[in-house]
Amino acid sequence: MAAMSLRISAQNSNPSTSNLLYRTSLNNYSSRATFPVKTGRKRFDSIRASGLNTSTSTAAFDVVVVGAGIIGLTIARQFLQESDLSVAVVDAAVPCSGATGAGQGYIWLIHKARGDKWELAVRSRQLWETFAESIQDEGMNPLDVLGWKKTGSLLVGKTPASSIMLKEKVRQLSEAGIKAEFLSSKELLVEEPALVLGKEGGQPLFLMTINWMLNVRLRTLRRFLRANRRFATEGRYKEYYYEPVTCLLRSGSSGEVQAVQTSKNTLYSKKAVVIATGCWTGSLVQGLLRDSDIQVAVPVQPRKGHLLVLENLNTFQLNHGLMEVGYVNHQAAKLQSTFSDSGPVNHAETSSVSMTATTDASGNLVLGSSRQLVGFSTDIDESIINRIWERAGEFFPTLRELSLSDLSKSREVRIGLRPYMPDGKPVIGPVPRLSNVFVAAGHEGEGLALALGTAETVVDMVLGNPGKVDCSPFALEGR
Repeated sequence: MAAMSLRISAQNSNPSTSNLLYRTSLNNYSSRATFPVKTGRKRFDSIRASGLNTSTSTAAFDVVVVGAGIIGLTIARQFLQESDLSVAVVDAAVPCSGATGAGQGYIWLIHKARGDKWELAVRSRQLWETFAESIQDEGMNPLDVLGWKKTGSLLVGKTPASSIMLKEKVRQLSEAGIKAEFLSSKELLVEEPALVLGKEGGQPLFLMTINWMLNVRLRTLRRFLRANRRFATEGRYKEYYYEPVTCLLRSGSSGEVQAVQTSKNTLYSKKAVVIATGCWTGSLVQGLLRDSDIQVAVPVQPRKGHLLVLENLNTFQLNHGLMEVGYVNHQAAKLQSTFSDSGPVNHAETSSVSMTATTDASGNLVLGSSRQLVGFSTDIDESIINRIWERAGEFFPTLRELSLSDLSKSREVRIGLRPYMPDGKPVIGPVPRLSNVFVAAGHEGEGLALALGTAETVVDMVLGNPGKVDCSPFALEGR
């Protein structure tokens, strides 16, 4: 049976009233993995005297956002643009230095299924489009400003099981108002000449034209930072980088968190504290609440991923983003772990590789992707890189003619730690018994795709506005 494809397109306070909650380990948090310990007020005074906080100053804001990845920055942006609140952004490192900066910069929708995250994904997609249109309305090109390029994507399957999954995708997307059509082999060859299924062929491919590419590592990040920093002149925005959070200060009367203590500053929050620290969120929250009367677990864990970036590969061209059907199952590996005093202990390593292929805003080929459950390790695993290369060669035979070792001078390996949730859904909402503390984390590889919808949801929660999407599936309680 001839290979086919499916095309999809879119239808057009007073410090004396506060008590120290907990102190984190500065050394650990500086390396992004924190496992804090409880301490009392008397102990806090001795720590200050020992020099850890002798240079601490204080500042007050309406909202303190902990974490400067794509989620934290867009939450700050939403508060600044949709309210008159002041915002501080705190991070142990620099903006987008975690999973965001290591990602593909591609907003995938092709592999998502109708379910708990679908509404949030569709809303985020709408907000990204509106954002790009607003830049165009300012007389600028979104491609130049954001690295924004609307592309199509192919979901590729070779097996009978893949065919069944693709047919179900057709149904789901059609119900969502997204036009889908199969392509013949000849049409597919025109769309992607480098893609070859092999002689067995026989299974549909899936083409979708509602995905976008963004240069998140540079252009989009720069845009968000510039937009946020414009509010600094009004006294509504400030950034605190290279400042790990060391403790929370809790009001003795109301029990609410009153301030965030960093290694250098005490940042008072009048309205809300938002924790958006990606894969570090689970260990950070666990440490901050350890031995307290508040028993809350945020089961976000790191899931390591490799991407192989090849520069100046002029002999190879892609016209769409490509992903194999197996990527959907590839997301489902489970993490079995417990916590010790030194952090999470993984009882088994689970790894998988599935083909994804995109080109970035500079024209480089970006191949992925892997998932490994190995804690907070960010060491390069050459065996994983080789598996990514070999898997890509199964879909693009021209790559087999090249030696990966010969490309060593023109390659880059990106490694990021995706914030993984066992049930596949992010955590978005308040922390039980700490009504003014909110968590936004656990988006795994979908942080970019879900960022704007997440930001809107968090701000609506804090301000008491009606929600645009049903946020109940993302509540922390019961997870």
